[in-house]
Amino acid sequence: MLTENLPRVPIAHLPTPLEEMPRLSEALGGPRLLVKRDDQTGLATGGNKARKLEFLLADALEKQADTIITAGAVQSNHARQTAAAAAKFGLRCCLVLSGQSPSRWTGNLLLDELLGAEIRWAGERDRAQMMEEVAEEMMRLGRRPYIIPVGGSNPVGTAGYVMAMLELVAQLEVRDLQLDRVIFPTGSGGTQAGLMVGAKALGFAGRIEGVSVSATQDVLEARLEELVAETAASLGLDLSFADEDFIVHDDYLGEGYARMGPPEREAIRLAARTEGLLVGPVYTGRALAGLIDLIRRGIFGPDETVLFWHTGGTPALFAYADELLC
Repeated sequence: MLTENLPRVPIAHLPTPLEEMPRLSEALGGPRLLVKRDDQTGLATGGNKARKLEFLLADALEKQADTIITAGAVQSNHARQTAAAAAKFGLRCCLVLSGQSPSRWTGNLLLDELLGAEIRWAGERDRAQMMEEVAEEMMRLGRRPYIIPVGGSNPVGTAGYVMAMLELVAQLEVRDLQLDRVIFPTGSGGTQAGLMVGAKALGFAGRIEGVSVSATQDVLEARLEELVAETAASLGLDLSFADEDFIVHDDYLGEGYARMGPPEREAIRLAARTEGLLVGPVYTGRALAGLIDLIRRGIFGPDETVLFWHTGGTPALFAYADELLC
C-alpha cells in the first residue's frame, strides 16, 4: 500500500518499537508521552536515514551505480548511514563534508572512516556543486556514480517515511491508541514530508509537527511544500495540503545548526535519567528540548497523547563530550 510498487532493498530493522515514556511525562507534569524508536533501525547504530536508504539504494542499484555520493556536516548521521548502506551492498561511497578535517576524528566521523567511505572536505564551497564535480570525476574514471541529496530528502528517499507512517498507524491500531501530535526533528525536510504524505493518505488525525534544527519556518515550509507535492505525485496520490498542515517550530534554533546549548543539554540528560533514552546533540536533543518547552508553556496540554519520533544521532554524543560535561 502506498509504496509497495517502488523498488526497495531490506536495510532497516522494522518495525521499530513504540514505547511509553511515563517517567519523562511525570517529570514534566505533561501529556502522555510515547517514543517511536527509529534510533533502533540498525545500520551502523541506527537512525531515520535507514528507512530512506532502503528506497535510495534500490534506485541506485536499478541504475547500476557502483559509487554513492552524498554530503553532510562533519557529524552527519545521514553520511554515516549512507556509508554503511554502501558497504552493505558492495558499493563505493564518497562523502562531501562541510568545513575542514578536525584534528580528532570521533563520533560519526570515526564511523565514516571505519565504514570505508572516501571523505572530501568542502571547506566553504557549495556541497551540491561539489557533489556534481565529484560525480563527473568518477565518470571520467569509468565509474557509475549516484548522487543522494543532503539528508536523502528527495521523493525517492521521502517514500521511506510514507511507509513509516503506515507502520505507525498499524501499531496504534493494535494497541487501540490515538495520538494528538507527532513531533520530531526536521532539517532537510524528508522525514516530515513523508510523514505528512502518509498521514494525509491514511486519514491520520494527529498533528505532524517538526522542530527545526537549522532553518526558519518560512524557509522550511517552502521546502516542504515542494517535497510533499513531488512525493505524492511520485506515488500517484492526489492529495492537497492546507497551510495549517505545515507545522514547523523554529523557536529552538539556539546558536545555530550543530551548536549545543543549555536546552539541548537539559533534554539529553533528562531523557537519559528518566527513561534510559539517549538522544543526539544535533537533531533529537534539539527536538526534545522543543517538546519539553512546548509542554512547560502549556501549548501541549496534560490530557494530550504525544509521540516523539526518535530519529537517531546518538554517535555524535561522543563528539560533544566536552560540552556535555561542562
